[in-house]
Amino acid sequence: MPAFPSQLAAHARRLAARARPRCRRIVRQLPRRLRAALVLVLAAAMILAPLEAIACTSFTIRTQTKGVIYARTMEFGFPLQSQSMFIPRKQVISATGTDAHPGTKWTTKYATIGMNAFGLKCLSDGMNEKGLAGGLLYFPDYASYTPDADAGNRQVMAPWDLLTWALTNFANVAEVKEALSQIVVLGVKEPHLGFVPGVHYTLHDASGASIVIEPIDGRLKVYDNPYSVLTNSPPFDWHEMNLRNYVKLSPTQAPPRVIAGQTIRPLGEGSGLLGIPGDTTPPSRFIRALGFSQAAVPTEPGLPSVRLAEHILNNFDIPKGWAQDPALKEASIEYTQWSVVADLENLRYYLKTYEDPTLRELDFKQLDPDGKDILLGPLHPAVTPPVTPLPDKMAAR
Repeated sequence: MPAFPSQLAAHARRLAARARPRCRRIVRQLPRRLRAALVLVLAAAMILAPLEAIACTSFTIRTQTKGVIYARTMEFGFPLQSQSMFIPRKQVISATGTDAHPGTKWTTKYATIGMNAFGLKCLSDGMNEKGLAGGLLYFPDYASYTPDADAGNRQVMAPWDLLTWALTNFANVAEVKEALSQIVVLGVKEPHLGFVPGVHYTLHDASGASIVIEPIDGRLKVYDNPYSVLTNSPPFDWHEMNLRNYVKLSPTQAPPRVIAGQTIRPLGEGSGLLGIPGDTTPPSRFIRALGFSQAAVPTEPGLPSVRLAEHILNNFDIPKGWAQDPALKEASIEYTQWSVVADLENLRYYLKTYEDPTLRELDFKQLDPDGKDILLGPLHPAVTPPVTPLPDKMAAR
């Protein structure tokens, strides 16, 4: 059996090469129209494959005092050019709409901090001054936005506007749920991406309430999320059903068993987790994120709990090369571009990037909530992040 990974990959290429002539013969025997349709399907698959691989993982944990810590990763196959962002109160925000239905405008009620993409003045992730936090996550194949003709008299916005609208207008999850009937999200093409981005949304508040918002069949479907975990496609209710496949998983060590009169003990710690999926697909990451967040032992509020969330986040880091599409080579190498941790009790927002894994902090206390301008800041340091040396005095013992 070929060894993993290089010999196995070479073996797969040899098998594919042997199968290729036979596939060509089969295709040539198909009717012309069917061949044309097959070409279109394969072309679409090549275009969409790198996009469908995009991975984001989010979860919350609780502190010893029942405070909420929210955390998530952001993966993409090319640089998002993200910046840190601060939106003060009383800012006029204009959403994106269509020619038939222009985007709505609103004046921000709550100051908000977070992350953007492509220099846009809207949030991919963030937290407001009331402790409402959340993000948008990629949702390919299933996102279905309201048709232009069905917009009616509701407030119109693009997929990338909803999170900013929610965080700058509402104090908690309940308020967002009540207001969702007033808006409509249209399938607007994002100019930097060149297509309509399929996304869904996770929101959490300081009380611990969580919801998922998904554009399904032309309307916004809202789920209460008792697990406070979200990844990517399929829809949230599918992930919830999939949990039934893993009910035996436990962080508790499996007990010894007597088989044929012999006592068989587990090999090492962690035997209760045998069978937990370890790949980077959304269903597998959902299971792992739920397992980590539920098993995490609550610690002190503030930075100790932030560090605990960071440790969990590290399990979902994707280095360059681990998730890629061979058809598109470098252009499709997905990686964790940034991760954030939000302390919903102390109103501090932490971030780290692929280039610099040192946590950096955005603190509402250091920002003017009534400032005149939306502020943007770079993520990447100007110099290589320093490595702290160990003490230079070491003594023999």
